Amino acid sequence: MQWVSTLSTRPSLEAAVDDVVQKAQALLNNAPTVGFVFIAAAFASEYSRLLPLLRERLPDIPLIGCGGNGVVGSKGTEQPQEVEDEPAIALTLATLPDVNVRSFHITVEQLPDLDSAPDAWVKLIDVPIDEQPQFVLLADQSFPKINDLLQGLDFAYPGSVKVGGVASAATPNGSSGLFCNAHLHRDGVVGIALSGNVVLETIVAQGCRPIGQPYWVTEGERNILLGLEEQADTSPVPHGGGALVSQKRTPLEVLQDLIQTLDADDQMLAQNSLFVGVAQNEFKQDLEQGDFLIRYLLGVDPRVGAIAIGDRIRPGQRIQFHLRDAQTSAEDLEMLLERYQQTKPASAIGALMFACVGRGNRLYDEPNFDSQLFSRYLPDVPLSGFFCSGEIGPVGDSTFLHGFTSVFGIVRQP
Repeated sequence: MQWVSTLSTRPSLEAAVDDVVQKAQALLNNAPTVGFVFIAAAFASEYSRLLPLLRERLPDIPLIGCGGNGVVGSKGTEQPQEVEDEPAIALTLATLPDVNVRSFHITVEQLPDLDSAPDAWVKLIDVPIDEQPQFVLLADQSFPKINDLLQGLDFAYPGSVKVGGVASAATPNGSSGLFCNAHLHRDGVVGIALSGNVVLETIVAQGCRPIGQPYWVTEGERNILLGLEEQADTSPVPHGGGALVSQKRTPLEVLQDLIQTLDADDQMLAQNSLFVGVAQNEFKQDLEQGDFLIRYLLGVDPRVGAIAIGDRIRPGQRIQFHLRDAQTSAEDLEMLLERYQQTKPASAIGALMFACVGRGNRLYDEPNFDSQLFSRYLPDVPLSGFFCSGEIGPVGDSTFLHGFTSVFGIVRQP
């Protein structure tokens, strides 16, 4: 197995394509069996010319890609770079022996409804369930049913990892550039399914830290939180004769009291960087950072004390409020990378990075932050990717579309 990542910042499309292909082929010991290409928005008017140039040099391999407001790659064996708002192309080529590679393009009209049997989704992807494929997915910005697609793939392939992102660089006519083999697509989703002698693992860095404590949702309707419950110990002395009693309150009351307990910096941060984390494990007692799906806090209704969030909520779930800033995002990613380094085998051969357009230099005020932090913990793992308008990755056992997140798909041998 071998995985190489290359990057070119040449302003001419022909020169950039020639540069990345030449570098990648020089690094590979054997013929590639799969490829990924990410092209910057500066080339948006030339998207239709990319694949003919690439297929001239790489005629037969399954290949997918898309446009992004920034791309991530490596110039040869150097550390990865994040190139934002400038011309750039990142190309990944991999040789994966004993791995089945299936590329596909899906339109919204082809999607089965959510009541369909798993067979309908298997027919769509054309990969048997028992092959346990791992997925890389790239979606058009206007694809209206991305959540249905992720839910359907989770249903049909429950043990499979799905990672990817939403293209963030539109062509002059307003459509995204999605590339699959020899075809440029203006809508839908393109993907690669990998099965056989390969493992795809993920790091999903949502960039938030929890504040306060978790609460049970006692009442909720669609995406509206209407009631929360906390547990308070009424024992007068340690191990006394007290009991745990429920205290039901409106979400707004809980939030107002919580903000009063924060220091001045966090109170300031809560004015525009406050989020709601929804716990994904119903059985885990002690929830910690990384156990939550982070969703935007959309607004409050002071009349009834309700809070609206960017996802559906139901009674019985647990939520916790979160804060996000550059320091928290950095600490969150570093914690996850350290955890991965300590617990996973050292057999990773390559990785893909899908980062929100709101991260990068816009968040950290310095270049290459997430990619070089990744390389500090996994120094010999080639990395490429792009800046997305939404990131695809799992939290718990389900796959979600995220915002303001960096998702890494790490490929290794079993």
